[in-house]
Amino acid sequence: MILSVVVPCYNEEDTVLKILRRVQDSPAFSEHDLELIVVDDCSTDGTLDILRAQPDAYHKLLHHEANRGKGAALRTGIAAATGDIVIIQDADLEYDPRDYPTLISPILHRGADVVFGSRFLGGGPHRVVYFWHMLGNRFLTMLSNMFTNINLTDMETCYKVCRRDIIQQFEIEEDRFGFEPEITAKLAHSGCIIYEVGISYDGRTYSEGKKIGWRDGVRAIYAILKYNLFRKHRRFYGYGS
Repeated sequence: MILSVVVPCYNEEDTVLKILRRVQDSPAFSEHDLELIVVDDCSTDGTLDILRAQPDAYHKLLHHEANRGKGAALRTGIAAATGDIVIIQDADLEYDPRDYPTLISPILHRGADVVFGSRFLGGGPHRVVYFWHMLGNRFLTMLSNMFTNINLTDMETCYKVCRRDIIQQFEIEEDRFGFEPEITAKLAHSGCIIYEVGISYDGRTYSEGKKIGWRDGVRAIYAILKYNLFRKHRRFYGYGS
């Protein structure tokens, strides 16, 4: 069993090596092999130089010549994955790779195709940060659920874990944070077996490098409508459609 961890990163010079070490130290890899794929989305700080100077920190380093967004970085990384299970991992320190065994368990033992890691189901410790972000996340999740008819608690979570043969069937069209509602809609309407588990969360502030903003929330609403109302009739959206 090989676990492919895809890490999109943009201007994360202070955290990228720390998170890669944490991924390598995850207890999930005591029983399974690791394929660690980093996609640098044209960082303008020292992120790319740091990564190139530490080739032992990853297995594959991919680089965009222009900044294209998180969704575009995930499109590149997921296409390069060869493992049995694909895990999406942000390059900051908000999400803890020690949760990997919990995240992959429904795929290994319960027949799941996809697992969402929810910040609102409990699990480990949660840093207390922005109230309005929490409210916005819950609104977007509720709106998404109304169209997908699934009962997620955290559609916007970074931690989406999928069987590789499933996730690579879908074309990722959104270049930025619209990826989250897009892939949720496509997975839900394809008939995938979806599970959700509680995770820990160490949210960061804007002064610490948080990037998502209100414009991304507006785009998320657009993506929810686009990929549920106007694409719902198609079972698969990717290479086999």
